[in-house]
Amino acid sequence: MTSRITDVTRRRLIEGLATTAWYGVLNEVEFLGRLYDLDTLPTTDSRSTQFPTAREDIIQHCIANLDWPDDWIFYDERFGLADNDDALLRFLAEMLHPAVRTNLTEVEQLHDFLNQTLVHDGYEIVQIDAISGAPVFAGRRIGAGVPGSMKNLIFAADGPKPEIVFTDALNNDVLVIKNEQFCLIYDRPLAAHGLTWADLTSWWAEHEGLTAEPVREVSRSLYRRLDRSLGDNDAERRILRTYAERYVRLGDDIPALLPQVYLHYDPYTRAHHVPGAAPLPRQRMDFLLLLPHRIRIVIECDGRQHYADEAGRADSQRYAEMVAEDRELRLRGYEVYRFGGAELIDGSATDKRLAAFFDRLAERYST
Repeated sequence: MTSRITDVTRRRLIEGLATTAWYGVLNEVEFLGRLYDLDTLPTTDSRSTQFPTAREDIIQHCIANLDWPDDWIFYDERFGLADNDDALLRFLAEMLHPAVRTNLTEVEQLHDFLNQTLVHDGYEIVQIDAISGAPVFAGRRIGAGVPGSMKNLIFAADGPKPEIVFTDALNNDVLVIKNEQFCLIYDRPLAAHGLTWADLTSWWAEHEGLTAEPVREVSRSLYRRLDRSLGDNDAERRILRTYAERYVRLGDDIPALLPQVYLHYDPYTRAHHVPGAAPLPRQRMDFLLLLPHRIRIVIECDGRQHYADEAGRADSQRYAEMVAEDRELRLRGYEVYRFGGAELIDGSATDKRLAAFFDRLAERYST
């Protein structure tokens, strides 16, 4: 990760934490063991044969003899807190973890201090989960990601529109009461790392009773089901196929590409509305990626229907509705990337174009 957190901010953090035990109710070894493999990190003690790893090193100086200063961790190059933003943000977020701090008032005060300090460099610590009612946090760039937690992931419909009702409107709990067999509903909590292909195939194996099958066969089965949701749209199919090749090449820990994801839900069909008066112009996203830090990436494939009327004439109203919806999505924190239909019809050149796009996308969101 490129370093954006300045030395000034790091000093403010160190000074502000001077009276706070960064390891909370744990000891230094227990805390750091949650973030690092202390048995593979080297010692800094000249008596390396006696204290060969970071674990023995820390025990000797922080527990047995207490001869290191309280803020030693911020300067120890093995842990990267002096020059790596990602490492520092993980460390600060872990200080607030329920296993580290049990006093919610203390957590709230420390959380406020961290955000007041980090804001100058464009970072914040945000809640991403909860354990027994206690918040779990992670660091992120300010302005990145979508606020709130994912509740309903309905995607890959390959038949009639699902009919949805609220079972608890206060909690935003929904139930598909008709046509559920034609869509997929991911019903597991979204992890802090987002949704990977490994997560999705694990869910699919359980959903379809395939847990005894080889992972490769489960993956193929899921891909076929996702592909079916694209119908006769060859342009979207090319996007899905190109991304699937990344799973083969890079492994299944990369984000899953979800097709046909419901964003809005209008219980009525277009026939129920006055022409041009449908309240929700875009009900489904062509593709969605769910990344760490609540980053949600929308990929749209624009056919002629996005900018032309039924006769093929340019339709400024349709185009205006499309860009207005994009603005709304971006203001809510989504990232939107569009491909023109003409970009996706020229064979090997398209495959290269899509592969390069996904490479650059992965590079951008890895920093």
